[in-house]
Amino acid sequence: MNAWTRTRTTCPYCGVGCGVLADVETAASGSPAVQIKGDHEHPANFGRLCSKGSALAETLSLDDRLLHPVVDGRQTSWDEALDTVASRFQETIAAHGPEAVAMYVSGQMLTEDYYVANKFMKGFVGTANIDTNSRLCMSSSVAGHKRAFGADTVPGVYEDLELADLVVLVGSNLAWCHPVLYQRLAAAREAHGTKVVVIDPRATATCEIADLHLALEPGTDVALFNGLLAHLQATGRIDDAFVARATNGWEDTIEAAAALSFDEVIAHTGLRRETLACFFELFAGTERAVTVFSQGVNQSSAGTDKVSAIINCHLATGRIGRPGMGPFSVTGQPNAMGGREVGGLANMLAAHMELEDPAHRRIVSQFWGVSSVPDRSGLKAVDLFEAIGEGRIKAVWIMATNPVDSLPDADAVRAALAQCPFVVVSDVTARTDTAELADVLLPSIAWGEKDGTVTNSERRISRQRSFLHPPGETRPDWWQICRVADRMGFAHAFQYIGPHEIFAEHAALTGTENDGTRDLDISALASMLRDSYNALEPLQWPLTETAHEANGRFFADGKFFTPDGRANLVPVRYRAAASSVDREFPMVLNTGRIRDQWHTMTRTAKTPRLLTHIAEPFVEVHPLDAAEYGLEPAGLARITSRSGSVVARVSVSERQRRGSVFVPMHWTDQHASAARVGAVVAANTDPISGQPESKYGAVSIEAFNAAWYGFAVTSIEPPIATYEYAARARAGIGYRLEFAGRAPVLAWGDIAAELLTKPGSVGERQILSYCDEGHGQYRFAAFADGECIGLLFVAREPVPVSRSWAIDQLSARVAPQDRRHLLAGRPSQDVPDQGAIVCACFSVGANEIVRAVVDGGCRTTAEVGQCLGAGTNCGSCRAEIGRLVDEHRFETAV
Repeated sequence: MNAWTRTRTTCPYCGVGCGVLADVETAASGSPAVQIKGDHEHPANFGRLCSKGSALAETLSLDDRLLHPVVDGRQTSWDEALDTVASRFQETIAAHGPEAVAMYVSGQMLTEDYYVANKFMKGFVGTANIDTNSRLCMSSSVAGHKRAFGADTVPGVYEDLELADLVVLVGSNLAWCHPVLYQRLAAAREAHGTKVVVIDPRATATCEIADLHLALEPGTDVALFNGLLAHLQATGRIDDAFVARATNGWEDTIEAAAALSFDEVIAHTGLRRETLACFFELFAGTERAVTVFSQGVNQSSAGTDKVSAIINCHLATGRIGRPGMGPFSVTGQPNAMGGREVGGLANMLAAHMELEDPAHRRIVSQFWGVSSVPDRSGLKAVDLFEAIGEGRIKAVWIMATNPVDSLPDADAVRAALAQCPFVVVSDVTARTDTAELADVLLPSIAWGEKDGTVTNSERRISRQRSFLHPPGETRPDWWQICRVADRMGFAHAFQYIGPHEIFAEHAALTGTENDGTRDLDISALASMLRDSYNALEPLQWPLTETAHEANGRFFADGKFFTPDGRANLVPVRYRAAASSVDREFPMVLNTGRIRDQWHTMTRTAKTPRLLTHIAEPFVEVHPLDAAEYGLEPAGLARITSRSGSVVARVSVSERQRRGSVFVPMHWTDQHASAARVGAVVAANTDPISGQPESKYGAVSIEAFNAAWYGFAVTSIEPPIATYEYAARARAGIGYRLEFAGRAPVLAWGDIAAELLTKPGSVGERQILSYCDEGHGQYRFAAFADGECIGLLFVAREPVPVSRSWAIDQLSARVAPQDRRHLLAGRPSQDVPDQGAIVCACFSVGANEIVRAVVDGGCRTTAEVGQCLGAGTNCGSCRAEIGRLVDEHRFETAV
């Protein structure tokens, strides 16, 4: 009988930092079986997991893993690969100086990896040219915190969402992007009547629990919160005693806020007078108020000012540091906070110290045993890749991220790396658009194999533990850096025997010459040995008595980390986005995440379950805009900016604001032929934080008038690069393919054979077909040894085939007399059609939900959950279930 072992670890997705239980079956032979559950003892999630976390066990396959080092396209040894990296970096530095080399790292890395990378670059290579993809998601929050508090300090804790009487969500689709926090908030609202305000141009899934939705004009958050501050002052809601005792800058700040009249705030935000007044008074009259903000605030050319405008409202009313109140930045990546702790950004030093501060530079250089560290900031992400394109940076090491897709002006990023003399990529897979440009590929260990720590959005450090043996020759990121450092002459400083030693060093640095002057101090953990590190329970910093008395919150005592101990109220004024719409580019582009996908899909696209809800790139557009630009629901559209274009499926929705479109960020050339939305985003950045403006771009939109549309399910991986539009996704035991083109195709039979059958396959093989050339309809069904191995449907309009039914046919045994029925593209009348998947956790389709409402009498989302299970796990689909209930609950079964 096989044995099961349990490992407590942490989810590798968003910044919520959910605890995970990984149960592994130790088999005598073959791959181990893994089951994933939420950890009920972890204080971030108390056992809850979202759809992505629930599906983690399905992403552990090795089919796409990079298992061996590769140099110039050939597999090689670690020694040769590491020698190559070290020698090329040394040659570049000798010829051009340390500023000619760079690293670009990731919030997917563990804190220990991050620490070693920054020590290597800033301490020993001698340049601050190391930045992180966290620059793209939360650097405006960092800058806003530092301006106000004197440190990058998140004041609150998750519990505040449950203790507040009012939660304001700004630029945060919590239901899809931080689902477990959304569940905690929804439960608090149900139990205590918490009021929820959503501020977002789109009516996202989060609006399901909103008492008020402010669909403001994109980019006008500063005008809104300045208007709120002016209202607070005008109605006598300012905490004058707190402002006088604990802050600086009140007079200038209120002058800037009051520069816009109430009518001007209305004009800028586009909100109705009644809606604006309701929000202002709700905030003013509710002391226990938390303002949660995320990418919709940060990803702006005015992101830092938006953060300041929010913080100003909390400081001016003294609503900070106490239970159920305060500004709260929620991060997008699992270790964005850990990266901030160790100086992951190009303008930071380790342990929340500053490059610009001579005393901090002295502390760090002495601790690391180097003569000095850089005294000026390195290049931030967008500037870094511009420098590569200009030839100023001649060698770059990219770890655990995919900038060819995630950065703005992504085509220019691709061109920059293509001409860069030396590119190193450390990743778990070679199948990324960035890895394709690498001179050296280094195989990294993945989640399940990693061992280290991460810090979530409420400053809680958790262990990410290994429960799988690293496959092939994969190695940790910190190990790779240390071995290169050895070869460059820095061996004495990088002789770690494991991540516990790195963590202990990091912890010790946080307490060096601290004495309460810096927010980050975990030096109490510096003496941990391997066993205590391995047993480390989730804990929240700081670890001081003062913090304990404040229940993990900061600033309850009104003392901050500025030179005089007072917070800074920062005067900010509204300014328009860097891009502007015009006749050529009349629409505003907004980008972001969708419910079941993550970043550039290197993990989530490995499991069919997470592709059942949305399997291809889409553009969401308002019905009136769709009519104006000739767009049809389920048709295709091309979205174009001054830097690039994408083609996506049209989703017409009144939830979208008129004049704006939304396109998700996830699809790459590995999954679609023309959907890299980063190529469309302009490289405009916040002048303080360097964060790109991914939430506001000027674009045009037009119908992509295809001559034909195709849909296929197949047991073999279909090509996508040969089609003008194509999106490939794993489905069932095979793949699904949506594709289209404008040029006529004459030989559909040949294409069917290519898509549906393996070359050289043996055994009985049969392809049935139906062709109606006059109406442009072609249908094919392929069989091998009595099983269906693929279906292909082509039409002049988007193909009306039941996708879920078609996927279910793969590998099904079909009697010869029944095979032609598959050409109909839908189940027979006696077989219910599941419909498009709504609940990915339990694979519940829209048609099943409608039947539960119409036939089963379900009248609420909760009743649908009781009947089908839909919406009872992560809750991300509840808004969609609710809409189906509202649309059909008055229908009567016939």
